[in-house]
Amino acid sequence: MTMARHAWYMTMRDLRALWRQPWYVAITLLQPVLYLLLFGALFKSVAQIPGFASASYVDFLTPGIVMMTALFSAGWSGMSTIQELERGTLDRLLTSPLRRVSLIAGRLLQSTAVVVLQSVIILAIAYAAGARFGLGGAAAILVFAALLGTAFAAFSNGVALLSRNEQTLIGAVNFLILPLTFLSAAFMQKSLMPAWIQHVADYNPVNWATESGRQLLTGVTDWGFVALRGGLLLALLAVCAVFATRAFRSYQRSV
Repeated sequence: MTMARHAWYMTMRDLRALWRQPWYVAITLLQPVLYLLLFGALFKSVAQIPGFASASYVDFLTPGIVMMTALFSAGWSGMSTIQELERGTLDRLLTSPLRRVSLIAGRLLQSTAVVVLQSVIILAIAYAAGARFGLGGAAAILVFAALLGTAFAAFSNGVALLSRNEQTLIGAVNFLILPLTFLSAAFMQKSLMPAWIQHVADYNPVNWATESGRQLLTGVTDWGFVALRGGLLLALLAVCAVFATRAFRSYQRSV
């Protein structure tokens, strides 16, 4: 219980810091919203292709934009850690009686809360733009966005703790975010993509979350498909959390 309480304290600390900079949420939503509105209008005729998975391209696009937003937002979570390293804040926290795991857990829970908030906003904008889905499907897609976002937030913080360098983190995040997004079914039905991209997408966590969310959002759900990819995302989250924890312990030994 002590660890959970300490993690809650650290989460609220990070959320209060975010509350003082509310424009961060809006700025990180700018690109996904533009993609949703512009791509939704530009490629709406794609839905007329025989055999396309949805009668509306906005309906099809929405889960992909939600997952892209989660990936973009969580990928920069490590920047806050680097700022605390540079200011010496993290070193001061290490002298406190806080459980050490809570320092990582609090940052990840804060990232999860931001991802869920941004996903709700994206879903609301998509609905206003003409997408139609039920509340159950919307709630389920939030779970997949949270799993994906938390996993990449853990990865981002792990890289930050190991490199302790802003430029290295920026390079690592940019190296992953766009390829993972465009090598998935976020913008195009998988069966219409080149064969090699289809093969890559099978091993892409962004695609796992996108296709599962798409099924849940449309209400035509293969539960075996969804459960398998949900399990894979949980496994990815566990691996990334272990990576972040080991990186934190490595930092502790160095100070």
